[in-house]
Amino acid sequence: MNSLSIQENVPLAPLTTLKVGGPARRFVEAATEQEIVDAISLAEALDVPVFILGGGSNIVVSDSGFDGLVSKIAIKGIEFNNVRDGKVRCIAGAGENWDDLVAECVSRNLAGVECLSGIPGLVGGTPIQNVGAYGQDVSETIVAVRCFDRRSGEILTISTEECEFSYRKSRFNSRDIDRFVVLSVEYELTENGEPKLTYSDLKEHFGRQIPTLAKVREAVLAIRRSKSMVIDDKDVNSQSAGSFFKNPILSKEKFAVLAASNADIPSFPAGDDSMKVPAAWLIERSGITKGTRLGKAGTSTNHSLAIVNFGGASANDILTVKDEIQRRVREKFGIELDPEPIFIGF
Repeated sequence: MNSLSIQENVPLAPLTTLKVGGPARRFVEAATEQEIVDAISLAEALDVPVFILGGGSNIVVSDSGFDGLVSKIAIKGIEFNNVRDGKVRCIAGAGENWDDLVAECVSRNLAGVECLSGIPGLVGGTPIQNVGAYGQDVSETIVAVRCFDRRSGEILTISTEECEFSYRKSRFNSRDIDRFVVLSVEYELTENGEPKLTYSDLKEHFGRQIPTLAKVREAVLAIRRSKSMVIDDKDVNSQSAGSFFKNPILSKEKFAVLAASNADIPSFPAGDDSMKVPAAWLIERSGITKGTRLGKAGTSTNHSLAIVNFGGASANDILTVKDEIQRRVREKFGIELDPEPIFIGF
């Protein structure tokens, strides 16, 4: 534990994509599994809360910061192993940049994550949120997650089934929230496999042709850039936490009631008895259009699902926009929008 380099009052805003929030009372960067274990042991010895920070792309830090220990994951390393029947296993450290890993997989012509290009953050965050986009979820390729169990003090390997994946959900962000720290993730990819083309924008883009994985990656990145969903210092709209709300999943009965008075509502099947409705459509139909501003924060001019810090916004400014969007959608449609980001220090 003595090897840990503890810093004090470290600003957290620069370590997040929203660029809001106060400092961490104590801060450590953990580059090994043992350093993660030691950081958590230190927090327990000090009797202070601990927060595990990844890429900072899916969090909102309070203006008062975090009065505990923040441990930033920095575990690196990527390993590819041939299995059989054209399957390749990739094991990546939780501190690896996610999009860099996707690029590496695509360059090796390994199918399974190509539609997840351009998503900011680190590998360790992908199983927690069951990251997904453009018709592909990371749970389709994850075979195992190596974790530190804070309850038992052991390092465990958790199988896909044990992760309990569903839409933007896993045991890590639901029933076992804050119990496990992801150390590395193992993915199974398909060598020379065909890309997944189920998302309408991608289908329209390619028509009847079957593109290479590299072409799909290019197309996904282009679509994301058009919506300011790729981090770009020159694009203020990308100063966000990505999609701020989950797409609501409604029972078919509730959806039928909604569709009766909103014939043009888009929807997608989400299991036998449920329908998924785009949160962006609900937001815009509730009267909050792209580029709506409330002070220094508001919705992206390119994507109504993203709440943006247009410069100098506080965490409270972000919450004001969040609350207003939720209120409008609740009053218009009777639906409660569920935020995607994690709220720290509130």
